[in-house]
Amino acid sequence: MRAAERGGKLYRRIVQEIVADIASGVFPVGSRLPAERDLTERFKVSRPTIREAMIALEMQGMVEARKGSGVFVLASSSGDMDRELDIGAFEITEARRLLEGEVAAVAATEIDEPQLAELRSLLAQMDQDDDVAAEEADRRFHIAIAEATGNAVIISAVTDFWDMRFRSPLARAVLLKAGSLGTESRMIEHGRILSALEARSPIDARNAMRDHLARLIDHLLDVTETEAVERARAETNQRRRALARRSV
Repeated sequence: MRAAERGGKLYRRIVQEIVADIASGVFPVGSRLPAERDLTERFKVSRPTIREAMIALEMQGMVEARKGSGVFVLASSSGDMDRELDIGAFEITEARRLLEGEVAAVAATEIDEPQLAELRSLLAQMDQDDDVAAEEADRRFHIAIAEATGNAVIISAVTDFWDMRFRSPLARAVLLKAGSLGTESRMIEHGRILSALEARSPIDARNAMRDHLARLIDHLLDVTETEAVERARAETNQRRRALARRSV
């Protein structure tokens, strides 16, 4: 049965099937896994879901991404396979995109001037070099939009989605490497959300929020590709240094 048809955490289902393929010899140690495009076809899921599964397998020490070559099998099993990696960064961000888009649309019809003033203040606070303070202002911005709906369940859900990113080992591993979108992108994208709320436009608010979180997903895809490139570069440099020592 296809992974997408069985429910549960999609990336975990994909991990389980690939681990089974590795254990059965379909993908022996040293072999290359199918390309990302082929895996998306096989499992009928998105690129972020496949990327999430590959990161999970890397964290378990079973595969390694090599620049220009693909993902290779390092081990036939993992001593840590029972460790719960929990929810991944892509999965959380996709869920936020769906939920917070609708939250922004509702907030556009309910928000008052004091709440808009708070959002303007928080946007200004994002424009600083202190990453920790800027991140907290970003968090407060999203929660403040939820608060504008006046719905306690929505407020709790948005807060939990945000904080879940760093409670989950898999999500935390990706997000710590990813960092932020950068100050300029952060300001532009949150500024569009604020402008839509000021205009009391549910459609524009929904689109601005969803575009922002879609951009974050693209950023995470770029970062995980870059991480593999940087790791390969470091390994190449290490091999060169080893060769240089032998020639002395």
